[in-house]
Amino acid sequence: MSTQRFKSVLLFGAPGAGKGTQGKILGKIPGFFHLACGDVFRSLDLSSELGKKFLEYSSRGELVPDDLTIEMWRQNMQAQTVLSLYKPAVDLLILDGIPRSVAQARALEKYLDVLEVIHLVCPDRDEMVRRMRKRALKENRLDDADEKVIRRRFEVYDRETAPVLACYERSIISDVDAMGSPAEVLQHVLEVVVPVQNQHFRNPLG
Repeated sequence: MSTQRFKSVLLFGAPGAGKGTQGKILGKIPGFFHLACGDVFRSLDLSSELGKKFLEYSSRGELVPDDLTIEMWRQNMQAQTVLSLYKPAVDLLILDGIPRSVAQARALEKYLDVLEVIHLVCPDRDEMVRRMRKRALKENRLDDADEKVIRRRFEVYDRETAPVLACYERSIISDVDAMGSPAEVLQHVLEVVVPVQNQHFRNPLG
């Protein structure tokens, strides 16, 4: 992959805060390219060596090791770029689910120029559990149906992922209330990302 650093916006927040929902919506708007780390993981062949390693961690609600995650992400980005599905000079990269640790954030510095971090704030953990169980039933994602696994993910988030915010300047972090409807949350997200996208259009290589 090129050493060019991709102009990026990070969707950040605890499990159930709506990162995937907002990312998918943004990804349908011209000029945004959405890549969810979870989708990369879920596309794995679970019978392969890589897939078995992933399943070993995810089934326990634990994070996939940083080096494995970064390599999977790097290969995926390379493929998207080669196929021209993602055009760095035109598209603003929207990431959710990565980085999930301080080590990942540091490893990604040579690949990403983070312009904005959208922090989806959802302090009501019981509401997040409800959301994740509802999603699990709708999407047949059995790993999200077990409350013990969900609670474990919150513990991992608090310990390993929440500190990632400190890796970025406070001036580029925007807190967005994630408790509203998806449309309401989207409205606030767009208020943040549209000016960033406009700047990228005006100066794609800057």
